[in-house]
Amino acid sequence: MYLEKVNGPADVKALEVSELQGLADEVRAAVIEKVSNHGGHIGPNLGMVEATVALHYVFESPKDKIVYDVSHQSYPHKVITSRKEAFLSPEHYDDVTGYTNPKESEHDFFTVGHTSTSVSLALGLAKARDLAGRKENIIAVIGDGSLSGGEALEAIDYAGEYDKNLIIMVNDNDQSIAENHGGIYKNLRELRQSNGQCEKNIFKSMGLDYRYLEAGHDIEQLVAMFESVKDIDHPVVVHVHTIKGKGLPYAEKNREPWHWGMPFNVADGSSKMNLPPEDSTLHDSLIELLDNNPQAVVLNAGTPSSMGFTQEVRAKYVPRGQFVDVGIAEENAMAMISGIAKNGGTPVFGTYAPFLQRTYDQLSHDLCLNDNPATIIVLWAGIYGMNSNTHIALCDISFFAHVPNLVYLAPTNKEEYLQMFKFATTQRKHPVAIRMPIALPETGVADTTDYSILNKAKVLAKGSDVAIIGVSNMLGLAQETAKAYEAKTGKKATVINPCYLTGLDKALLESLKKDHSLVITLEDGQVEGGYGQMVASYYGDSAMKVKNFGISKAFHTEFTTDGILADHGMTVDSLVEYMTK
Repeated sequence: MYLEKVNGPADVKALEVSELQGLADEVRAAVIEKVSNHGGHIGPNLGMVEATVALHYVFESPKDKIVYDVSHQSYPHKVITSRKEAFLSPEHYDDVTGYTNPKESEHDFFTVGHTSTSVSLALGLAKARDLAGRKENIIAVIGDGSLSGGEALEAIDYAGEYDKNLIIMVNDNDQSIAENHGGIYKNLRELRQSNGQCEKNIFKSMGLDYRYLEAGHDIEQLVAMFESVKDIDHPVVVHVHTIKGKGLPYAEKNREPWHWGMPFNVADGSSKMNLPPEDSTLHDSLIELLDNNPQAVVLNAGTPSSMGFTQEVRAKYVPRGQFVDVGIAEENAMAMISGIAKNGGTPVFGTYAPFLQRTYDQLSHDLCLNDNPATIIVLWAGIYGMNSNTHIALCDISFFAHVPNLVYLAPTNKEEYLQMFKFATTQRKHPVAIRMPIALPETGVADTTDYSILNKAKVLAKGSDVAIIGVSNMLGLAQETAKAYEAKTGKKATVINPCYLTGLDKALLESLKKDHSLVITLEDGQVEGGYGQMVASYYGDSAMKVKNFGISKAFHTEFTTDGILADHGMTVDSLVEYMTK
């Protein structure tokens, strides 16, 4: 009734205020239609429907600029800004990404998928506006746990002395992916409970004007609130209390698993997918460590289920002080594990590789410079993680491999992982990171490797002429290629599992010079600065020919793993053709 007539914010403005809830109901239905059939971020988007409708009713996008933090709550915004078919028509589901994207619409200002960035980005937009002498409104939408991130706090601190138009909408649903952690959330709770009137107010203490709205799904009140701050001449925080998952009772009640999900049946929330059970090797190893070492502690930054620490598991280990969720603050976690290790503890910090990018200084300076024996679990590294340019981690090897003192290990099966994890959590010499592969197949044979003998690679097949080094997830491709090469030529190729990504087995590389003329390296990360280029550099002044296969330097997005490998020559047929030309 309403949505069919809405093709942009101007059409929202043409409605009466009394009609906006009807539009919001249809927007919510469109979001549910897509995520139930296609998957995606569920809770964050359902909680922002009314606020998004009100924002576009009051402000004049794209003249007024709205920046969404993380932007995993931007689906309603996309529905309103000429992209509704991507939510209503299955054939158009893949026309848009799950995050804001300037290539899709003039109403999106940044490609953003990481947290705690909106206030900083908005301040930049505001400064450019000021320099140009314009007067548009700049609105930063932040919430869903993002306030715990250091960048957000730095930006809010700066905003406290800024003296021109800036509107910060705090979307407060009392929930990150899991529950919120940190002192700031105690104050937010006090503000909610006092209807914004409690004496302690973190925003006012930083010099910001402040308004509170309890009824975060009442469009008329939202419109009135936004109209009261439109064209304001100083920074103001509009603190809005919303419900994550609004409109789906099971998502409202059980918010953590409904942050993001695969396709589901709307009636009861049951899955439409028949997914295989998840490999519990990582989780089981962490639990065994905690149960057998009272000095051990596992840290995470806002994504506890990534390592199997569900609400039920956390209930056991949090009271014991052996599980810590620092909130979305990876930098803090990285420095904390250095301190824990220095003072005799056994810390393990695990999170997704795309988010570890935030920790470079803490990793290098606070941890590795001090050479403290902490363990880092790296999830979703390379092309087998996510395929969105906001969430890929193609530079993890170049990121980790060139930091002094760090040992970066790459297990390729369950037995290797268990032995590497045991080494990492019992040695006291160096920080150790473990690059978790896409799968952990079992060999049935215990790994007895002494990983304290650093940079010792494994030769899995001995041949001549050609050696193939398969890094991490690429070891299987290396083995398949060697078999195909032998079938075609009758010759065996040497296959090497490097195990260590922070150093080279120079003795092995030197020995290959005797009866090999070609070394091929395969990796599922960026080839520039990667492991293969370390090998090529070693052989630089010799007669050995080295060919590095990896992913090109670009922000690749929306790819399939088979497709991106083929595009970069990493298929069995392409590799064999190269080896025999």
